[in-house]
Amino acid sequence: MILNLTPQKFLIDRYSREVILNQKAKVLWFTGLSGSGKSTLANQLEFRLNSLGFLTYLLDGDNIRNGINKDLDFTETGRTENLRRIAEIAKLFLDANIIVLASFISPLDTDREMIKSIIGESDFRLVFVDTPLEICEERDIKGLYQKARRGEIKNFTGISSSFELPQFSDFTVQTSGFSIEECTELILEKFLKEIQMKMH
Repeated sequence: MILNLTPQKFLIDRYSREVILNQKAKVLWFTGLSGSGKSTLANQLEFRLNSLGFLTYLLDGDNIRNGINKDLDFTETGRTENLRRIAEIAKLFLDANIIVLASFISPLDTDREMIKSIIGESDFRLVFVDTPLEICEERDIKGLYQKARRGEIKNFTGISSSFELPQFSDFTVQTSGFSIEECTELILEKFLKEIQMKMH
């Protein structure tokens, strides 16, 4: 707590928004290598959720880096601060009772734990997009892996920077064995009951 700051208490709380929106917000955080299919899956899942009447918002790595976090580099310190800010943004959307889909490499377990602690364990769901490095490189339409292997991109996850396999995830999906549509339906099936308002 910073001295001389007192959080304001508001008349409208998250439960009030749940009733209005008829949904229960969660943060579905997609982690995986570049090219694993995180953004494609999150995008497709958001489309499906919207078609079912849910209010959502998608936070994606490149978009955030071009905006609020454009001042940060790709060192380990810069990446951690990037994820900390995103987690705080996701927490605000969560309080507004908007379902958040967050697509970020987030390669370190310590950072994933930090994200979970900011958002809250009961509202944070980690989706591991488990795609082998060789397949991610095959899909690399931007040519980033080639540049990283030539040393043109520093601190590139999977090449010159490590990706730690999650010690725990709420759901693991393997895009190399299923279509994007199939993967999307699997994730939707996994979390649908959690975001639906229970009928009394």
